[in-house]
Amino acid sequence: MADSSFDIVSKVDRQEVDNAVNQAAKEVSQRYDFRGVDAEIEFKGETVTMKANSDERVLAILDVLQSKLVKRGVSLKALDLGDKQPKASGKIYILAGTLREGLSQEIAKKITKIIRDEGPKGVKAQIQGDEVRVSSKSRDNLQEVISLLKGKDLDAALQFVNYR
Repeated sequence: MADSSFDIVSKVDRQEVDNAVNQAAKEVSQRYDFRGVDAEIEFKGETVTMKANSDERVLAILDVLQSKLVKRGVSLKALDLGDKQPKASGKIYILAGTLREGLSQEIAKKITKIIRDEGPKGVKAQIQGDEVRVSSKSRDNLQEVISLLKGKDLDAALQFVNYR
């Protein structure tokens, strides 16, 4: 019998992120507490930029954005905000976050180590570019690996694809 396998990837649905940013922008433009504070949010390329006239307001915009992302099924781990502190630029405070896609080499190595150390016997994990291929003769072992990784707190939004 041939080996069964699946891939572990970290991808972001850009359309969902764009929709979440548009919803957050609409809410920010309509909310009373954001009136007259030059509050805005935009999504260009890989970057989500939030601006307002105080750092508390920027963090409030971030909170609105995060709630919209969660409602749309986008993991908050996909948005890399650095140190989460808005930076002053004249009278305006700016917080920019980038979207993270693909598994970094460091996270891929962590995943393979977890599978090797804590996973069932006979499961093989290989790093292939920015994803990890996991294979085994037993589909039950693959299910165990998926549940093991879902229980771990890794710094990436993981999806399990190409299950065959």
